[in-house]
Amino acid sequence: MFLMIFVNDLDGIPNTPTWLKHAGENVDALGLADTIFPAFLFIVGLSIPFAFQNRLKQGDNFKLLSRVVSRSFSLIFIGFFHANMETYNEATTLLPKPVWESLVTFSFFFIFLDYGRDTPPLRRYLLQGFGIVLLIAMAALYKTSDPGHTWLHFTWWGILGLIGWAYMLCALIYYYSEGHLWIQLAAWMFFMFFNLDVHFGFLDFIDKLQGYIWIAGNGAMQSFTMAGVFVSVLYMRLKANNEMKMLWVAMILIAIILFNLGFIVRYFSGGISKERDTPSWVLICTGISLVVYAFFIYLVDVKNKYDWFKVIEPAGTNTFTCYIVPFLFYPIYEMTRIGYPEYFSQGIGGLIKCVIFAFVMVWLTGLLDKINIRLKI
Repeated sequence: MFLMIFVNDLDGIPNTPTWLKHAGENVDALGLADTIFPAFLFIVGLSIPFAFQNRLKQGDNFKLLSRVVSRSFSLIFIGFFHANMETYNEATTLLPKPVWESLVTFSFFFIFLDYGRDTPPLRRYLLQGFGIVLLIAMAALYKTSDPGHTWLHFTWWGILGLIGWAYMLCALIYYYSEGHLWIQLAAWMFFMFFNLDVHFGFLDFIDKLQGYIWIAGNGAMQSFTMAGVFVSVLYMRLKANNEMKMLWVAMILIAIILFNLGFIVRYFSGGISKERDTPSWVLICTGISLVVYAFFIYLVDVKNKYDWFKVIEPAGTNTFTCYIVPFLFYPIYEMTRIGYPEYFSQGIGGLIKCVIFAFVMVWLTGLLDKINIRLKI
């Protein structure tokens, strides 16, 4: 989450290293920014078995399924609005774009705030109702700059929408398969082959399925998430059998295989490209996530260095809030036009500014949590 804020802020900073940014759409390359979203989806998959295990121990199976569906569609819903923010037509609407974006984000806070059990029901309903009314009003005012459209419409799912679809599909696979390891592996391989077929077009038996699994897109997002689910189930099984050394061997071997496959198909599937979700990008980024995860297992579980990450802990404990907070800051910055020294607008100074900004967003998330302001879906 910290790195996602950092690379998003870095995107518009000139004279900074290209390897930190997203590679261009038609460029066969991989920047640091291109690896962050895959790692985020991988982490989503890692969390699913642990979260489900805790819920199932409480015996609330129906609540678990309803939570999966409601959480998924909440992410998709917010992602839909975020995608439409990109084409807001300020020239033909009543409100300036920063004002509209701020009010939409405030409505999300009122709707998805974690009110807690101590909050009187009437107060909660009034505040959530206000958020809903505010969001409806912003939707009514919306005008787009997209040719052929005038109002809110589908452009793409947005980051949160992609996470929502991937989470729902992979969570349901895990739930209905009862967590069997081989089924998680089979599902992961299926989505990898699905993605390969989109770019290669030679797996005819998968072609017939694409019309029925439209929410999978090209399989890339689900592949990252199912990889996390598989590794998490493997982790839990090996830890239960006191065979954790096998986890290291498995993850490193799988990563090596993925790296090799990624560079092999690179020459036949459009290179490495996040913009086009190419198989090379999927395979190589999954391998990177495995290696980094193995490193953090060693650092945190073996060496007990959890305290090293206390400074950015709110990004992990209140991830959704941390993601939304910058959507409040950027519009406010545009409206107030607060300036900062020219040194921080490019080059090394720009890098420093982006690091500071990421820390500030995480710090604000922690501060909001201390006063019981956190978002929950």
